[in-house]
Amino acid sequence: MLGNFVIAAGGASQYSTIIILVIFLALMYFLMLRPQQKQQKKHKDMMSELKKGDHVVTIGRLHGVIDEINDADKTVTLDCDGIYLVFDLRAISTVTAQAPAAVTAPVAAATSEAASDDKPAESAADDSADTADSAAADDSADKDAAAK
Repeated sequence: MLGNFVIAAGGASQYSTIIILVIFLALMYFLMLRPQQKQQKKHKDMMSELKKGDHVVTIGRLHGVIDEINDADKTVTLDCDGIYLVFDLRAISTVTAQAPAAVTAPVAAATSEAASDDKPAESAADDSADTADSAAADDSADKDAAAK
C-alpha cells in the first residue's frame, strides 16, 4: 500500500513538471517570439512600400532620400545632400513620413547668412579703415618720439 502511494506521488511530480514546462514555453512564446514576429512583419510591410522620394534612416543612422530601388540586386540608392550612396535594402531602418528638420534648417541658415553677408563686408571695410588710421597715428607718434 505504501509502495503504491510513492508511485502515485512520483507520477504527480512528473505531471507537474510537464505542466510547468508547457507554461514556461507558452510564456516564452507570448513574451518573446510573438512580438518579434509582429515587428518583423511590420518591417517587411514597410520595406515592400518603399518608393522613390521617401525619406529614410539607415541602421547606421544616416538620413537620406531614396533615389533608386534595385529589386534585382536588393539595393537602394540614397541621396544624402547631393551624395549618392548605395545600400542593401536590409540597411533601411525606418521610413520617416516627413523631411527631417536638419535638412530644412540649413536652407533657412543659408538665407540668413546671405542677408548678413553684406554687414560683415561693410564692417570689414570699416575695420580696415580704422586699422589704417590707427597705423598712421602710430607712425606719426613714432616719428615724434624719434625727433625728440
